Amino acid sequence: MQKSVQTLPEGYNEIYSVNLQKDKKTAVIVNVIGGVICAAMLALGYFCFVPLTEFGGDGENLFLDLLPMLVMLAGVFAYVVLHELTHGAVMKLFGAKKLRFGYTGLYAYAGSERDYFGKTAYILVALAPLVFWGVVLTVLLIIVPRNWFWTVYFIQMMNISGAAGDLFVTFRFMGMPKDIYVMDTGIGMTVYSKQNN
Repeated sequence: MQKSVQTLPEGYNEIYSVNLQKDKKTAVIVNVIGGVICAAMLALGYFCFVPLTEFGGDGENLFLDLLPMLVMLAGVFAYVVLHELTHGAVMKLFGAKKLRFGYTGLYAYAGSERDYFGKTAYILVALAPLVFWGVVLTVLLIIVPRNWFWTVYFIQMMNISGAAGDLFVTFRFMGMPKDIYVMDTGIGMTVYSKQNN
């Protein structure tokens, strides 16, 4: 697999850029996609798997009743960190020299201001958390007791709906030339190619 480069090959020019903090239209599209995914998963979980009324304990012990909710809240926080670390780990796998992690007030991010990733490598970077944590959380959904289903499922909902931005750029980049390089600073992405998009 092609490693990232720190200098663009000769003849490359910018063909596309996106910054969800500045591009409000794209930000709205991504948030609508995430919201639709979240609503669909909520309905799916409720009608096809376990009613929300079964979330938690049986009302006999307050701590045991609250424990699944507390674990879910801790799991959501941990997931945000693990999601970005997964992006970062795959960037490193493809040769990124220096990563930066942060939080904008709206979302957490992982990125690099020095590395350009080829098309396939960047798509793998973008989709890695969705796929890896999707599999892990699905296995947990299968093995946890019924009253813990929603604890894990809420995190899975966050995993899939929260990947709306990653899915958006993946589909956008798939239609671009094969020779593209992507720089992802974490708060914005710029795409370069020798070809006109």
